[in-house]
Amino acid sequence: MSFQWLQMRIQEEKDRRQRESEILACLPRTLEDLHRDLAACVGNYTHAFGAEAADIALLPPKIRVIVREQRDGAWQQSSQVEVTTVPAIPGFQIDRGDVSNVIEVGLLPGNKVFYRDREQDKYLTMEELTRRILDRTFFPKLPD
Repeated sequence: MSFQWLQMRIQEEKDRRQRESEILACLPRTLEDLHRDLAACVGNYTHAFGAEAADIALLPPKIRVIVREQRDGAWQQSSQVEVTTVPAIPGFQIDRGDVSNVIEVGLLPGNKVFYRDREQDKYLTMEELTRRILDRTFFPKLPD
């Protein structure tokens, strides 16, 4: 005997697994896209404060940004942020040492990517996402 509720639930689970598979497949590309946008921000920052003021590295499965200040005539690291892919979410974890945020990555129709702050239950634009990643790292002494 075939129960209608069971067939519906089986189809729902197949759809969920398919979406999850698609999201996991796009995570590396999404990390590269995020790296490109963060690299543009780092470029603007280094243009304003000097080539040694910051650097960015794509080290799959993570992006690392290191910021330096000139003290006593030498460039010294002042802050760092890492964005790591976390397939279990699926999404990114942003680590700034003592502060950590989780950003969920998902797909909309047409394979458009969305970003969602799980803690605040808020969808983010790329501008908001780059600010969440870099603002406290670039400008720790400025008020929020």
